[in-house]
Amino acid sequence: MMQTPSAPRKQFFQPLDRAALGLTAVLAVLIGILLINGDRSAPQIREFTWQDKQIGAGDKAFVLTFSRPMDHASVEQNLRINPSLPGKVSWAGRRLAYTLNQPAPYGTNYQVSLQDARDRFTPEGANRATLQSFVGNFRTRDRAFAYIGVEGDEAERLILYNMTREEKKVLTPPSLMVMDFKPYPNSDRILFSAVEKTSQSQSLIEQKLYTVTTGLQVDAPQPLGDEQGLQLFSAEAPATPSGQVTEILDNRNYQNLKFDLSANGDVIVVQRINRADPNDSGPWVIRGSGKAESLDNKQPGGDFLITPDSTSLAIAQGQGLAILPLQPQADPLDFLPKFGNVLSFANDGTAAAMVKFNTDYTRSLFLVTNQGDPKEIFKTTGSIQAAQFDSTQQILYCLLTNLIPGKTYQEQPYLAAIDLKGAIKGGKPEQTLHPLVLLPNQRDIQMTVAPDGSSLLFDQTQPTEGASGSAIATSRLWLLPLSSDFNAKLQPETLPFSGFYPRWLP
Repeated sequence: MMQTPSAPRKQFFQPLDRAALGLTAVLAVLIGILLINGDRSAPQIREFTWQDKQIGAGDKAFVLTFSRPMDHASVEQNLRINPSLPGKVSWAGRRLAYTLNQPAPYGTNYQVSLQDARDRFTPEGANRATLQSFVGNFRTRDRAFAYIGVEGDEAERLILYNMTREEKKVLTPPSLMVMDFKPYPNSDRILFSAVEKTSQSQSLIEQKLYTVTTGLQVDAPQPLGDEQGLQLFSAEAPATPSGQVTEILDNRNYQNLKFDLSANGDVIVVQRINRADPNDSGPWVIRGSGKAESLDNKQPGGDFLITPDSTSLAIAQGQGLAILPLQPQADPLDFLPKFGNVLSFANDGTAAAMVKFNTDYTRSLFLVTNQGDPKEIFKTTGSIQAAQFDSTQQILYCLLTNLIPGKTYQEQPYLAAIDLKGAIKGGKPEQTLHPLVLLPNQRDIQMTVAPDGSSLLFDQTQPTEGASGSAIATSRLWLLPLSSDFNAKLQPETLPFSGFYPRWLP
């Protein structure tokens, strides 16, 4: 008796089943060949984080992301940056990070190229696929600074000079007398205090706070480690024309004195005095585009600086320095009783330059870090007027004075560099302090170090004959090239225009 074939056996021999089996077999053979011989397609660079961006001193590393794991040695040997930017390479999977040893010089175009690099897992004996040739481009920000004019139509107005493009712009109107200013981190605006020339009183206590646009536009790279965040500085929107002034804080009920701008540009702190009650004085804070809010600090304070993390305030109080959170009625985070004022912070917040007033009428400059005890790096019978860390945070540039012997009290100002590496290793002041330039004997000198550490600006004012107070007849601006070689002879050069109170833009 014959048996009828089962249904599954009939379905197994259907044409569609045979076609599927054949395709599976072909794919299995192809996969086997691929596993034996490897992927022959050329690896690629999928992302270069600085492509067509403008970087500043705060941009320290770029990242190249590859389409597959790469042979590290072949990549590092063939990576080129023109002009050269020394740095260090590190890897995380398919991502290469190149960290600069020091900030790239401003006003320069750069090219990054890579070719002949190989992937990682193709066997040595096989014909390895090489990387598709890659060329990327980026540039650094323009070398630019602002200052206050002193002659003719520029007198008492805020002026921007772009050294890279050799362009000068007068930013503020003639009706405002500029007193002080702070550039925003993206250089697109400047925060400044000014007095209206039409007012009856043109003293410091009548100043208001304003912002003015510079016309500069920076397309900055996204900060590393913030892939999900928003870019703070984007060039997608058209550039705002220069000279647009906006009032930030009036002076109707309070007099506005000293102010500071946080490193991230989001916080302004202003010292204010109540016109009706002089005992009501202290720091006020403005966040973003919000209104001014009193910190209601219980103790009166003096000079202050916002810390680099933009969350706290270092302010002179009593016999020391208090570190206050930027929150109303908050208790101090710390108190440093040894120091009279803070001159500057390192950009990363790991160190500060502070002054101690000694009982023997001398002054000491201290390096205060978050990793150990404060270290005295300089002591003088003269004055310590200003200090600023360089871009590598290994040199502290200072404006100092020597007390001139004699019956009349006179001081000789000079610019100097302090080798912080030598000071930390135990060097004495005379070994770590290197005088740079002797300056004329004048009451008020301003200095500012370029963000890339290439040069230093300072002014030389000449007061009006017979005038009292701070009346200025003229003022010259000087540019001093800087070098890490402390034995190099540095020669300042005068700039071809008059002004005072120069400040580099970030």
